[in-house]
Amino acid sequence: MRFWLACAIVALLILPGAAHAGEGPRVVSLYAAHAENLALMGAAGLLVGVNEPLGDLPVLSARDGAEAIAALKPDLVLARPMHRTTQPGLIEQLERLGVKVACLQPSSPEELEPYWLELGRLAGREAQAREMATAFRREMAELDAVVARVPERERRRVYFESIHRQMKTVSPGSMAAFVLERAGGINAAPDAEPVSGSNIALFGLERLVAAGDRVDVYLAQKGPMNPVSVEEIASTPGLSGLKAVREGRVYLVDEALTSRPTPRLAQGARQMAALLYPQLFANDGVAK
Repeated sequence: MRFWLACAIVALLILPGAAHAGEGPRVVSLYAAHAENLALMGAAGLLVGVNEPLGDLPVLSARDGAEAIAALKPDLVLARPMHRTTQPGLIEQLERLGVKVACLQPSSPEELEPYWLELGRLAGREAQAREMATAFRREMAELDAVVARVPERERRRVYFESIHRQMKTVSPGSMAAFVLERAGGINAAPDAEPVSGSNIALFGLERLVAAGDRVDVYLAQKGPMNPVSVEEIASTPGLSGLKAVREGRVYLVDEALTSRPTPRLAQGARQMAALLYPQLFANDGVAK
């Protein structure tokens, strides 16, 4: 359950000696969610390098190597557990250069809050992290109250696409599946097989076509992993037989709002609920 365990001993050593004038460590984030969460905690000023554009900060990735990262003189590098396999030796090289590394990424929705609190601890923003988690729980509870107005028999069955050209869906238990559930949708592919324990799962065109009238809504995550359009989905051979496609209920949702482990998952869930049950929401997305 503890997603940072692989680097926990390293992480525990960071703050006491690395903080500058009580403000916190200099941080390089190799995962966009880490940087976004720190910014939401009011700790954007600690960042000295990021892997996606954020203001005028230097942009670099794990592929740039340990020396390029260390050149930014960070006290702390926030990585993901996957970096141990995708970039072998990177963490060890950083440590030899005197840079501390913490590997964090929640593997389930239940780990969201512990992940945010650990980030807050590392950054010296524990109180802000707790406030962020509390606000997220409150926003989700408000959405739950709205979605509860939809009778169980009227809940929409949803196929939630992750990669169109490979006909993959979201893994059961993933952040995206969590967002769908909280939006009041019923996963039309609950038995899809996760790919190597990842957030994407195999389903296939044949099984999807066979679902036919059992798919009320077709959602697709749009982002770097899935640069798809409604037109491409609707024109895919075989998909015209789906109830969702025939009735024009094919929608794109922002991958960053449905899969990235930040409090913006609440925004993604609300937007998704408004697509599934527009009768509950005004045009500005506010519940009626």
